[in-house]
Amino acid sequence: MRPTRRRIAAGLLAAALVAMVAVTSCSPRAAEWGDDGYTIAGGGPTGVYFDYGTHLADELTGTLGIEMTATETAGSVDNLRRVASGDALIGFAQGDAAADAVAGDGSFDERLDVQAVARLYDEYLHIVVRGDSDIDGVADLAGRSVSLGAENSGVNVIAGRVLDAAGVDAASVDDPQLDLSASIEAIEAGAIDGFFWVGGLPTPGIAALAERMPVRLLPIERAWVTEVNDRYSHAYRPADVPAGMYGLEASASTMAVPNYLVTAGATPPDVVRDVLAALFDARQRIAAEVPAAALLDRRQAIFTGPVPLHPGAQEYYRDLRG
Repeated sequence: MRPTRRRIAAGLLAAALVAMVAVTSCSPRAAEWGDDGYTIAGGGPTGVYFDYGTHLADELTGTLGIEMTATETAGSVDNLRRVASGDALIGFAQGDAAADAVAGDGSFDERLDVQAVARLYDEYLHIVVRGDSDIDGVADLAGRSVSLGAENSGVNVIAGRVLDAAGVDAASVDDPQLDLSASIEAIEAGAIDGFFWVGGLPTPGIAALAERMPVRLLPIERAWVTEVNDRYSHAYRPADVPAGMYGLEASASTMAVPNYLVTAGATPPDVVRDVLAALFDARQRIAAEVPAAALLDRRQAIFTGPVPLHPGAQEYYRDLRG
């Protein structure tokens, strides 16, 4: 039986709709995007940076139709250098390390042209020891084998500052300079007495460690936080890791530092706008896998000082208010 003209027209319309959906399955993107792949500077494989970065890369790939991947790095200092050099389009960085980068202080011999895309969430200092350890406080770390974080990491920056404020000579600590994954393996094997880490709550690797063996977090005194703030970038605040997290019987006093998503100053503004649109659209989906992502807030995202907001980010947030 020959099809009627109406049935033929309906079929053609359906085919056209399918084609249109296929073409528009990816959101329109700025013309400044190239055809080459792009990288997000993450962190160690068991930390929040890499977890967050991997999911964000998947969202950007699907939304914009680009090739975006997250890469393992040593952490904040490494990420800032990669972003500034163009090896990564965007990256995660602690607020204190980012402040040092734009000022040319601390781990940076010269100022880096990096700017903020968004304030994401706060990170918490963890000083992890075994549950049965005889180490009760930071003063007891002298003469012990304790990882102060990997070289070129933001963890290493904070560890040195906190030890100094607590009156502990960093040179008195046997520091193997391990990243989070290696620190977890070493403390389980009894090769180290403890380790420093700075990350979101909960940090996946430490949560998994706490399921395998009891752990404790050493307390950080408020006076130390004040001293570190007075000497450096005022990026820190007193905080607590709540009871129950990592199996802790009581809350642990510590310090927190904001975390930023950063990019190079030369990144085209429309590219930054595309990244932000995808980031906020994907917030709940990413948060289902990375709890720290739920803390992203449009009202707080602009507070990145002393790291300047990228012009593309300024435009994005200004348009939201319009």
